[in-house]
Amino acid sequence: MTPDHIRNWLRARVAFYVERTAEEIDPDAKFAEVGLDSVFAMSLSGDIEDEFGLVVEPTVAWDHPTVNALADYLHAEVA
Repeated sequence: MTPDHIRNWLRARVAFYVERTAEEIDPDAKFAEVGLDSVFAMSLSGDIEDEFGLVVEPTVAWDHPTVNALADYLHAEVA
């Protein structure tokens, strides 16, 4: 699993929740800045668990608050 694969998947999931296209999601923008609220952040943690087979804290999106930060964290966990 490459970091780019994880990054693209995260951009698509965040875009889904905030009703934008993946291309509109700046991978360096904080999730709160793009409109991801706490309910969607918790849903995202469930999506991550389903997609990557990891157990993550519900606060993972706040602990790693950008697509790039979260992708780097997930890549290290998957590797």
